[in-house]
Order: sequence, then structure tokens, then C-alpha cells
Amino acid sequence: MLLIIGAVIVIASVLGGYTLHGGNLAVLWQPTEVLIIGGAAVGSFVIANPMHTVKEVFGGLLRLLTGSPFNKAYYTDLLSLLYEIFDKSRKQGVMAIEEDIDNPEESPIFARYPAIMKSKHLLDFITDYLRIISSGNMAPHELEGMMENEIENRQHELEEPAHAVNKIADALPGLGIVAAVLGIVITMNFLTEGPEKIGLSVAAALVGTFLGIWMGYGFVGPASIALEHAAKYELKAYECVKSAIVATVAGQAPQMAIEFGRKALPTEKRPGFQELNDHVRSK
Repeated sequence: MLLIIGAVIVIASVLGGYTLHGGNLAVLWQPTEVLIIGGAAVGSFVIANPMHTVKEVFGGLLRLLTGSPFNKAYYTDLLSLLYEIFDKSRKQGVMAIEEDIDNPEESPIFARYPAIMKSKHLLDFITDYLRIISSGNMAPHELEGMMENEIENRQHELEEPAHAVNKIADALPGLGIVAAVLGIVITMNFLTEGPEKIGLSVAAALVGTFLGIWMGYGFVGPASIALEHAAKYELKAYECVKSAIVATVAGQAPQMAIEFGRKALPTEKRPGFQELNDHVRSK
């Protein structure tokens, strides 16, 4: 939603100011300039990135439009899931959770949290380290080191789409110049046709420069920053799981272990202590 609101503000401010200054909006309608700049940007993006990054970029942009799933409700469910797993393990023994972590799709505990089930990478992260806990005695600091290495790798993967989009944003002003130069080349054919024809052709060429800069700094660049923020919120879920699992391995009670996880979450999306406690009881 914020992506749409921001885009409307950018468009209204630029085009509104241009019109109030006496500009003619019809002059800015240059579909061939858009084709040159937009087509070249998409083509260079495809050349520069592997297919999985291309898919992740479009998926990430779609999530920006529909809203990030990593909100307060998601984090609350995540902590409740961890509490249920830890509580069952503490009461019935570590071996009691093996069936849950081996087949989370069929587990009654995991089934209560469909939002977590949709996050395949995070679900694998949780079940993998629960398996490690149930299969051997690993010191908390060793487990924490292993988890930090995986989180670091996941961070690079999550930030890759934002970096890819940012590179296109940097290239767009240059592609706008390409479109402008081509427009000037076309203008050279009109040197004998009078100042009015030449003026319109030069204006069309300059629109190419304007569009490249406007698209780069007004839309694509900010979109890359929004993708980076979305990646950070997802990464916080991994850090939450890490803190909670390390705490439970160190001998903390389930309620205290999820409190370690809760403290790892961003303040604006973190459930309150009593709010989380009530949610756990309701589940």
C-alpha cells in the first residue's frame, strides 16, 4: 500500500508542478522513449541476473504491493509455535517432537500456524535445528555459531533482489541519455523543416533524459530500498528463532526461551509480553 501511495505522490508532485509552471503534458507523452528506456532496462536486468533472482524480484515487488507477511501477527504466531514445540519437548522428552519436525505438514502443532507453513525456508530452518537438538548434545555456543553462519548466508540471498533492482536504478539515467541521443540523431533529419519541427523533436529527445532520471530516482531506486527493508523483516524471523532455540538448549524454560526470541524482533512489530502470553494460552 505504501508503495502505491508513494508512487502517487511522486507522480502528482512532478507532473503537477510541471503543469502549474505552464508545461504541456501532451509533450511528455513519448511512448517510443518509454520503449527504449524501459525495454533496455528490462533487457539489461535479465542479462545481469540469474533466473532465480529475476523471479524473486518480481515476487518481492508483488509482496510490496500486497503487504509484507512479516508483521506483528506473524511474529506472534512464530513465537507461539516455538513455545508449543519447546513445551512438548520439556514435558515429554526431546524424542516426542521427532514426528512433528520430520513431518510438519502432518503435525497438529504446525497445522495451527498456516502463515509459518507458507514460509518454506524459515520452516526448514526451524525443523533442521530441532532435529540437531534431538539427535545429539551440542553446546549452545556451537549451535549458535552454526545458526549464525546460515543466517548470514540467508541474508545475502534475501538482499540479492534489492541489490539487483538498485543496479537498474543506477543505470536508468544513462539509458535516458541513450534515448535522448537517439532523439537528437532523429532531429538532425529535420534541420531544413523549420524551428517548430526541430523544437518538438528536441523536446521529445529531452523527455528521454527526464524519464530515465525520474524512473531511476523516483520509482526504481526507492523500490530497491523497500525490498531491502522487507528482507530485513524476514531476517528478523530467523534471528528470533535462533535466540529462542539457543536459549532452550541452554536450559531456559519455554516461556523464557521465547522471551529471548521476542527481544530479537523489531520494536514496532514485537508483541507485548502479556499479549504473547495470552496468544499462547489461546492456542
